[in-house]
Amino acid sequence: MSTILLSHPDCLGHITPPGHPERAARLQAISARLAAPDFAPLVHVEPPLAGRADVLRAHPQIYFDILKAEIPDNGTLPLDPDTYVSAGSIKAALRGLGANLAAVDRVMAGEAANAFCAVRPPGHHAEPNRAMGFCLLGNIGIAARHALDIHGLSRVAVVDFDVHHGNGTQAILWDEPRTLFASTHQMPLFPFAGAPGERGAHDNVLNLPLAPGDGSAKFRAAYEGHILPRLDAFAPELVLISAGFDAHSADPLAQINLSEDDFAWITGRLCDIADAHAGGRVVSTLEGGYDLDALAASVAAHVQVLMERGA
Repeated sequence: MSTILLSHPDCLGHITPPGHPERAARLQAISARLAAPDFAPLVHVEPPLAGRADVLRAHPQIYFDILKAEIPDNGTLPLDPDTYVSAGSIKAALRGLGANLAAVDRVMAGEAANAFCAVRPPGHHAEPNRAMGFCLLGNIGIAARHALDIHGLSRVAVVDFDVHHGNGTQAILWDEPRTLFASTHQMPLFPFAGAPGERGAHDNVLNLPLAPGDGSAKFRAAYEGHILPRLDAFAPELVLISAGFDAHSADPLAQINLSEDDFAWITGRLCDIADAHAGGRVVSTLEGGYDLDALAASVAAHVQVLMERGA
């Protein structure tokens, strides 16, 4: 089988103010890197727009209505000090969510071994009733619910290695016993959530915070000692990844100091879990990563492993 890459020009239409770290250039840098000859085997898929029913798997109608009402005709509008919308933001967010859902559908149908969604805005900070942290819709949380509701799965794992805690995904899945949400993230750091005591309503949340400067050894130890054994015991039928690359040493927003090798390593280990329990089924979606060169190199390392494992 193959690895599919889901992306769309609509995701470039979400505009943020000059100097904002979450910008269209992020996707452009990724697209340029994945256009190299070594990525020729990637199967490019144009994702659909998600629909209202998809959004409502995690967000109430009133939230979606208010979000759409905030969209300006021109320029950008802040929803909070970090999170902006522009005229193209709703279409970008629905296209990104649609990519996640289409990726789950194709992987579950056996049409692809695994998938990477190169989309923006990111999603893991979007809580059911609040946009925040650059995020509008809870992409990966909704993808998990879609896998449970549409594909009838009993166990879906979501692993988030973004340097910022995926508080939105955690909130969406907090009371869902068929999921396991596991996260490494820097603490203290925005959104100032993700303490080890946050365990979910059904002991279905596992948070392993890291301190600034912890680096590769402690990152890998958190997975080897805690997250990977817990995933193995959970035996997921699908592995979803919130793939944020802002724990890279070059990233301007945090200080975990990882390298491309670390992202390749964790991708491989999560593929091991998927091979053991889920028929190799992995769907990954882009979250953070704000140094363009480091982001492009890290995504390339991540996708290269997915391609190798999906071949």
